[in-house]
Amino acid sequence: MSLTTESFAPAVLVPLPVLIPMLTAATTLIVGRRPRFQQTVSVAALSAVVAVTALLLVRVDRHGTLVVQVGGIHTPIGITLVVDRLAAAMLLVSAIVLLAVLVYAVGQGISDGTERQPTSIFQPTYLVLSAGVSITFLAGDLFNLFVGFEVLLAASFVLLTLGASAERVRAGVSYVMVSMVSSLIFLIGIALAYAATGTLNLADMATRTPQLPTGVRSAIFAVLLVAFGIKAAVFPLSNWLPDSYPTAPAPVTAVFAGLLTKVGVYAIVRTRTLLFPEGRFDTILLICGLLTMLVGILGAIAQSDIKRLLSFTLVSHIGYLMFGVGLGTAAGLVGTVFYVAHHILVQTTLFLVVGLIERQAGSASLDRLGGLLRTTPVLALLFGIPALNLGGIPPFSGFIGKVALLQAGAKAGSVLAWVLVAGAVVTSLLTLYAMARVWSKAFWRPRLQAPEGTLSDAAPSALIDESAEDVLFSERPHPGRIPLLMLVPTVALIGVGLAMAVFAGPLLGIAERAAADLTDRDGYIGTVLGAGR
Repeated sequence: MSLTTESFAPAVLVPLPVLIPMLTAATTLIVGRRPRFQQTVSVAALSAVVAVTALLLVRVDRHGTLVVQVGGIHTPIGITLVVDRLAAAMLLVSAIVLLAVLVYAVGQGISDGTERQPTSIFQPTYLVLSAGVSITFLAGDLFNLFVGFEVLLAASFVLLTLGASAERVRAGVSYVMVSMVSSLIFLIGIALAYAATGTLNLADMATRTPQLPTGVRSAIFAVLLVAFGIKAAVFPLSNWLPDSYPTAPAPVTAVFAGLLTKVGVYAIVRTRTLLFPEGRFDTILLICGLLTMLVGILGAIAQSDIKRLLSFTLVSHIGYLMFGVGLGTAAGLVGTVFYVAHHILVQTTLFLVVGLIERQAGSASLDRLGGLLRTTPVLALLFGIPALNLGGIPPFSGFIGKVALLQAGAKAGSVLAWVLVAGAVVTSLLTLYAMARVWSKAFWRPRLQAPEGTLSDAAPSALIDESAEDVLFSERPHPGRIPLLMLVPTVALIGVGLAMAVFAGPLLGIAERAAADLTDRDGYIGTVLGAGR
């Protein structure tokens, strides 16, 4: 490959977030009969990815964008990998989440047994998922962005259907059908873009799109927005998500909720700022953002299953991200960059905690839960902190991110922006209500006061939804204890979320510089097109 920065060391790090998981996936597939070795190698690989992405963020934040031409073929023909501040930040947050969830999954397998699930497949597939996430954030052209999406789709289907229960297969088929429609629309967008501009390199395309007729530009952007909107679960393209995610095992649901929709958001941010800076569809993005917030949170309030409730809150908070993007201002992008990092961490953490609730109490249904504050007080703390963070209570990072978005909306000053400000405040209050409802029912009230609380007198295994965990409660050693390898990554993610509030100043500084990168199209174009020439 051709290294196009002033020193060899930083640029050679760029492809490693893809290469390390891919090579490790091949290794773990070969040694599938040695699960402990698989687990050790996988955790070591993702730990290395965390270190690499941290170095990339430090390097890019200090010295600017890194560009690598794979195979030494010059821009815009070859495969271009680009790491600016936004990509580096997304890579680091994603790597932290992927590592934490993997450790959690390892702990769950060791503690609960893995006889009923093909765990020899889980590790390599999970690593391929990690590589797919990195491909999407590193891609400097539309086609390799599509490749990243397809790698995610293939790995996601396998992970979503682990255990092969009827419910999971049904949800997996639904997920794949929706994703295939999105991929087909994306391919149409790629074809339109290539036919109109003669290139797929994002930087090269950015120099040519201003020369296109207005109608052609609008058509290309509209097709891409629909494709990315499905991936990001933006209303009205979000109905598939609450039916797909809750059926998967807890670690899979957690990583899906934290990362997969954010890949779609990233694609929207990148194409909106780089290819279509005129903001022709900003009003549509704002309206969709408002509807996504309100419809998602109203759906959450109506749920009695915690996983489905959190799936709807996931949809609603995508609306905050569309709010920031749709404003079309640097301040809106600052809020979006900070909030997306916050939401990845908090949403993943909450789903991991729900996995612990299922393991300890035998269910995630609010109709069956109660008394957890007395029986497992540590779970109450583990749920309470990220729940308050998601609700935007000060001084947590959720509050800081929402304030940044609200200030950006107020600064924009339009009527629609003020409507979004009001909608964001209402959504935040309703999110807090939904979290308080879970707390009061699952943790505060006695279990016998739940509508199905009398089931607590039955055998513990009767309370287990086999589609949720695939392990009988009676088969678990010490079911009242939270396994250390499940507890530690959950606590670690909570700690990282709290650190976002403690170090909000420096992190907002990075978000501001990332937003400046996004608004400086000429800087991005010059860096990428000048690479290797």
